[in-house]
Amino acid sequence: MTESKSPRRRSLLKGAAVAAGAMSAPMVSMAQTTSLRFQSTWPAKDIFHEYAQDFAKKVNDMAGSRLKIEVLPAGSVVPAFQLLDAVAKGTLDGGHGVVAYWYGKNSALALWGSGPGYGMDANMVLAWHNYGGGKALIEEIYKSLNLDVVSYLYGPMPTQPLGWFKKPVARVEDMKGLKFRTVGLAVDVFTDMGTAVNPLPGGEIVPALDRGLIDAAEFNNASSDRVLGFPDVAKNCMLQSFHQSGEQFEILFNKTKLAALPAELKSIIDYAVQASSADMSWKAIQRNSQDYIELKKAGIKFYKTPDAILRAQLASWDKTIAKKAAENPMFKKVLDSQMAFAERAGQWQNDYTVDFKMAYNHYFGAKAKKS
Repeated sequence: MTESKSPRRRSLLKGAAVAAGAMSAPMVSMAQTTSLRFQSTWPAKDIFHEYAQDFAKKVNDMAGSRLKIEVLPAGSVVPAFQLLDAVAKGTLDGGHGVVAYWYGKNSALALWGSGPGYGMDANMVLAWHNYGGGKALIEEIYKSLNLDVVSYLYGPMPTQPLGWFKKPVARVEDMKGLKFRTVGLAVDVFTDMGTAVNPLPGGEIVPALDRGLIDAAEFNNASSDRVLGFPDVAKNCMLQSFHQSGEQFEILFNKTKLAALPAELKSIIDYAVQASSADMSWKAIQRNSQDYIELKKAGIKFYKTPDAILRAQLASWDKTIAKKAAENPMFKKVLDSQMAFAERAGQWQNDYTVDFKMAYNHYFGAKAKKS
């Protein structure tokens, strides 16, 4: 005898079958994609713009179809030095640059990168920022400026050269009267040393050198300097400097846009920043060392900046920070925080770190090559 199925039972069986089918099929997120438009402060061909794209790719890969960040090069929406305001106003959802570019809004912002950092290298400055109070201080500054942004610092930069010169400089006196490009608090340092400073954005430096509007300029590293065309307009590069020996990159988000994201996407962004920081450090070593060799092959002459000029930088830095601290309480607050961290962490690093130059010379120095 065949059992007759009631309409209610047939409905229940159909529902169970649909549920079973759904369980056996792969889970597909139906969440709508959130697209964010970023701009960097770098030309498209610069390795720094590549770093910005590397960060975006990490976020996009981890977020799947739920979040997509697109990064445009400098000038696509706003000029490089207008990026912070554009992100705060929501003209852009985010951006990639350096804190020193916002020096004109509050001089204390330049302390994330400019100057000798009380002997801290770039990675130690990031340690101070993340674990020594710097993050809260930069948030306080942006809040005081009514800027609707969230700042992530990452990517410790290698020590930057003094710069590119038509003629190498051997004495402090050689700096006097030079028309020189730099940014941030380095403007004050080099001004005190007697140079006439012009804080041009990255994409304008080489054309200005070529036209003779400036006599010398610093930017950042062998890879950026090479691709931006410095070797075409100057043949001498002075290595080592205290003007920006501890700088890092800044990733900016519009605060409202970031707050609207689900918690798991915010976590992806947090971890993408950390991963990008390490990846950038490794890539910089690889690419900068390769491009350094290529620049030498192209006939560029490299010189170590004389100690007298380095000491003059420190002396000018001391005068600069004394003046700024007297004018700006927040400047002094940041300085005091950095000093407290640097005194402790710097002693640890200097006492514990072996002299790697000794090992390098053992294997690659003049004596090693003769043997």
